[in-house]
Amino acid sequence: MDGTRIERLARVLTEYSLELQPEERVVMIGSPLAAPLLLAAYQHALRLGAFPILDVHLPEAQEILLREGNDAQLQAISPLEAFASLEADARLSVIAPENTRMLAGIDPARQQVFSRARASLRERHLERAAQGELKWCGTLFPTAALAQEADMSLRDYTEFVARAGFLDDPDPVARWRDLAAYQQRLIDWLTPRHEVHVVGPDTDLRLRISGRTWINSDGHRNFPSGEIFVGPVEDSVEGHIRFTHATIVQGREVEDVRLWFERGRVVKATAAKNEDFLEAMLNTDEGARYLGEFAFGTNRAIDRFTRNILFDEKIGGTIHMALGAGYPDSGSRNQSAIHWDLICDLRQGGQVTVDGEVFLKDGEYVVQG
Repeated sequence: MDGTRIERLARVLTEYSLELQPEERVVMIGSPLAAPLLLAAYQHALRLGAFPILDVHLPEAQEILLREGNDAQLQAISPLEAFASLEADARLSVIAPENTRMLAGIDPARQQVFSRARASLRERHLERAAQGELKWCGTLFPTAALAQEADMSLRDYTEFVARAGFLDDPDPVARWRDLAAYQQRLIDWLTPRHEVHVVGPDTDLRLRISGRTWINSDGHRNFPSGEIFVGPVEDSVEGHIRFTHATIVQGREVEDVRLWFERGRVVKATAAKNEDFLEAMLNTDEGARYLGEFAFGTNRAIDRFTRNILFDEKIGGTIHMALGAGYPDSGSRNQSAIHWDLICDLRQGGQVTVDGEVFLKDGEYVVQG
């Protein structure tokens, strides 16, 4: 990514996504490959009068910990890790892996020990965010590993990332505000309604959204973004759904996931690849078998799957759901050590109706608010 785009991205992240104010403490987390963006964001944060704190991770360290650490070591939380969720005013996380499959050989049981130990930390993070005490944003810096997963050259992948974030627009923030306004119109239409029905290839699923809050994800907590989401009523999900596109979780590619729900709970699950890992994730805790999120993707600049959930879940005309923890400000009451997003592509032969009215058909939003 060239210097102009890096500077523009850093400015959008600090001024728009995080809206940093003087004397706010912002933790900036990433790998050494993210250094160009981390340093640019650090500089912009200083210019805004904030107090930036860099937390640069060596990715190999987590692999070593998960392979060799005992249970007490896996469960230990560093003071900086705790500070980022419990005390900081803002948090910026930058994905920039050198190897997306680094943890593929780790025993899932050990990963669960690590994740469960951080469940309360995650819950407090979400509570503080819902109460306006913590601003956070997750983003991505293009690397060769990410480009390879997307079946693209690094040059082409960088162009794709720039398009998705409107970074070549003279005023990216204006574009994000336009998208936010469009999404709000969709939310205004959805808010008074009660039941969602999803129909598509190998899919027939119903869930209730009564009394829950739709969230306008417009580039603040995720960048890029482009989705609206809600916390579905936990025991309302009934039916079955197929997620055809692969996702990479904890270093493993899980492909062609099919889930069956009864009274909100996953009672059966299959996958064409890494089914044992899927089952292990579902057994993390009781909340892992319930949905914490239901969402619509709206970003038309993201037009292809890349095996990276930050981008893939925002594809315009798709829906996604998250197993596990939900966001309290969306009305979700589900708690879990996991939050696993899975994507259902409805752009060819899919439909979503809400209280019997067509909302999304073949990837196009019929209702415009």
